[in-house]
Amino acid sequence: MKKIYHSSTCSTNQRILSEIKPKKDVVLQDIKTEPITPAQIDEMKKLAGSYEALFSRVALKYRSMGLNQMQLTEKDYRKYILQEYTFLKRPVIIVNDAIFVGNTAKVVAAAKTALSQK
Repeated sequence: MKKIYHSSTCSTNQRILSEIKPKKDVVLQDIKTEPITPAQIDEMKKLAGSYEALFSRVALKYRSMGLNQMQLTEKDYRKYILQEYTFLKRPVIIVNDAIFVGNTAKVVAAAKTALSQK
């Protein structure tokens, strides 16, 4: 399975998608219009190792909700990601049993390589 969870309103996500140029065998899911399900976030956690690895601390709501002042648990990370799509570190790219989370150059390059292989 090849899948990319992204936000169509995020310029960084759009730049990464245009750089990666996903082929027709890659499923794209715009998490703003098609929210992630509990089963999807649980699958991502299984591959990433934790919900915290999927959580974005740069989301605007992180500070406005006072989450930066709290000690968040794995249960909290899961709850907030499901509640507010901006808390998912994007893009999340899944290629078979490998997961690539975020937009650093190293992560994007590794995801691009994995997507280009059969």
